Amino acid sequence: MNPKMGELRKKAMALPLLPGVYIMHDKSGEIIYIGKAKALKNRVSQYFGSQNNHAEKVRRMVDNVDDFEYIITDSEFEALILECSLIKQHTPKYNILLKDDKGYSYIRVGAGDWGRLSYVLQKKDDGATYIGPYKSSYYVKSAVEEANKIFMLPTCGRKFPQDFGKARPCLNYHIKQCMAPCTGRVRLEDYRESVAQALDFLRGGSSNSVKQLTAQMNEAAENLEFERAARIRDKIAAVKKMSDKQKVVLRETLDEDVIASFSDGGKTCFQVFRFEGGRLFDRESFIFDSGDSETETEEFLLRYYTIRNDIPKNIAVADSFPGIDDMRRWLSDRRGSGVNLTIPQRGEQAQLASMCRSNAAEALAQQKGATVREYSVLDELKEALGLEKLPEYIECYDISNLAGTENVAGMVVYQNGRPLKSAYKKFKIKGFEGQDDYASMAEVLTRRFEEYYKADSAEGFGRLPDLVLLDGGRGQVSAVREVFDKMNITVPLFGLVKDDKHRTRAVTGDGGEIAVSSRRALFTFLSKMQDEVHRFAIGYHHTRRKKAVFRSSLTDIDGIGEVRARALLKYFRTIDNISKADLAELEAAPKMTRDAALAVYRYFHPTEE
Repeated sequence: MNPKMGELRKKAMALPLLPGVYIMHDKSGEIIYIGKAKALKNRVSQYFGSQNNHAEKVRRMVDNVDDFEYIITDSEFEALILECSLIKQHTPKYNILLKDDKGYSYIRVGAGDWGRLSYVLQKKDDGATYIGPYKSSYYVKSAVEEANKIFMLPTCGRKFPQDFGKARPCLNYHIKQCMAPCTGRVRLEDYRESVAQALDFLRGGSSNSVKQLTAQMNEAAENLEFERAARIRDKIAAVKKMSDKQKVVLRETLDEDVIASFSDGGKTCFQVFRFEGGRLFDRESFIFDSGDSETETEEFLLRYYTIRNDIPKNIAVADSFPGIDDMRRWLSDRRGSGVNLTIPQRGEQAQLASMCRSNAAEALAQQKGATVREYSVLDELKEALGLEKLPEYIECYDISNLAGTENVAGMVVYQNGRPLKSAYKKFKIKGFEGQDDYASMAEVLTRRFEEYYKADSAEGFGRLPDLVLLDGGRGQVSAVREVFDKMNITVPLFGLVKDDKHRTRAVTGDGGEIAVSSRRALFTFLSKMQDEVHRFAIGYHHTRRKKAVFRSSLTDIDGIGEVRARALLKYFRTIDNISKADLAELEAAPKMTRDAALAVYRYFHPTEE
């Protein structure tokens, strides 16, 4: 907590209700954040109020603020321009800072008779031929991969002609994506022709390539070279098929950027799809610490188009933001003509924005070792429950007993949408005897968060979950809510309610039930979690009952401790077999003496001498 919070808030409340730029300094006087505001007093005072609604990045920034200054402007648009200029000049650590570190890419044609096509980031003096440079590495990589597939060029590590006939063709040959020169049956003349055709395809695009190939096919047919004409015909079909796949969603020929983001509360990923002539020619991903959600999109656009000189006429953004009109004006000034900055709601553009957002989620999920499907269901859970951040770390609890005996509880953990079995925990209810699920749940959660306050690290019980789920309804939630209030725990808390068929029906909280049956992915996710915690808790309960039976039937016998009891069970398999064994059989068992065998025999045959 910043010790100067009160002083800074008092200063912020004295600011004018005018547009301007505010500049945050740390103790050393270094500028750590620059922002703009429509009304300085309202915006700056938010930083020094309650910290509960701030992202972690904003809280860290506020903790480091020692002082701030401000500059009044005539309009919010002027504040935007000044903010952009100052950030470019000072590069504050808590602003979104993007670097234009994209290098140039080249198409490489290997030296020698059997040269390969590949994409590289640097030219070398190795005798190969290089075509380029190209700004978009994504385009070069995709185009070379397409060309190799269409014209059936090898992409393996074999060397020609050294490796002719040394091994069988690989899978690419059998799925008709390689002509297999490794067999030694491909003529050098035909291979060179395919390489030349692939280069024509890369230089001229699919439409020009089809025209050239068609002319070559007709020429071969006229010369009665029917096999060559058939091969070229197949290549034309492959080019057209690949071209159809590349039409994405756009029907109109547009040059535009599509921008969307995905945030898990701790990190945010912005994805940019760049279209030229209706075809995706480049894509970029940027991942950084999440900040103020209201200004994040605006700040990203400002930073991104500061490092980009080629601003398209059309820009589609998935999420709206307050300063969109000023941003549209700023982009138009940068481009030198009008820019259509839109937030599509329906149709093709909305589909593209959704696809872009899914790719942002995928990029963020991959960084954390998850999948986009797992992240998507967590995002759906976040929206359904009204959570402030993505519930990456979820704890779920269930109680198990039999008529109040062997009262136990199980805790399962899901991290990034997957079970984290190393974090599962078992609890034996110690506070009372008998059956009381509400009191049992309260005891378990009390003990869990007592361990949180004792922990020295943020691992295991030392980590606060993003969400706590209970197998039960309002009664369990109310009992645990009292624990949370008493222990000052602010973690979101909900119960999982089942229907008559023991299936997850709804999620319940302090404000009533939230139906999940209509959300298939979320319903499946919560059902699996509820089944998992039930399985884990009841498994522990069965283990406890077995031990109780074991203790009461064998260890109650004089001279029989746990070691001998286990040896007897291992030898005879069941207690029933032990009860039917005669004295000689018992005495012959491992770890048994005559006195111990006699004690066991008399225990199961009390009426016999």
